[in-house]
Amino acid sequence: MRADARRNYEKLLTEARAAFAEHGTDASLEEVARRAGVGIGTLYRHFPTRHALLSAVFQGAVDELLTRAHELTRATDPCGALVTWLRAIITHASEYRGLARALMSASGTTEADPNSPLTSCSTPMREAGTTLLARAQQSGTVRPDVPIRDLMQLTNAIALAAEQSPDDPQLADRLLSLAVRGLQPRTESHT
Repeated sequence: MRADARRNYEKLLTEARAAFAEHGTDASLEEVARRAGVGIGTLYRHFPTRHALLSAVFQGAVDELLTRAHELTRATDPCGALVTWLRAIITHASEYRGLARALMSASGTTEADPNSPLTSCSTPMREAGTTLLARAQQSGTVRPDVPIRDLMQLTNAIALAAEQSPDDPQLADRLLSLAVRGLQPRTESHT
């Protein structure tokens, strides 16, 4: 990439982060381009879709979540490690209004379309989650019939619910606790 193109790319990312933080992920792309001092055509040359821009903006946070997942594979409590990672995803998805909704819609899209720009984020996240989930299932603390796809959608749904209830800062933790209880193997009661 030429130096001027690289500068424009970086300015667009900086302004997109600011716009998404201020207005949510539905922020005007025209406004992002204007704040970066470039035309909308320049934005679209670098980021052909909103999902491509979202993917680039959130790549750093995704890298942190992937590093955290890798660290958690060495935890002595596999279920606790999985829950810790899911909580980190919820926190990330809650940082920007609209991100949880975008992640939910993209997870279906990226499975159908491997060329979707959010695939670069969602595929490694799903793979990292699969590893943590498998460890928890092998330890017997998570039901064997729980697929990672459902768990990722549930995590995004919890973040979306928390976003819709900003006056209840404990909602995400309560919902995650309920979900974790549902992940645990059922014990048969004998009378």
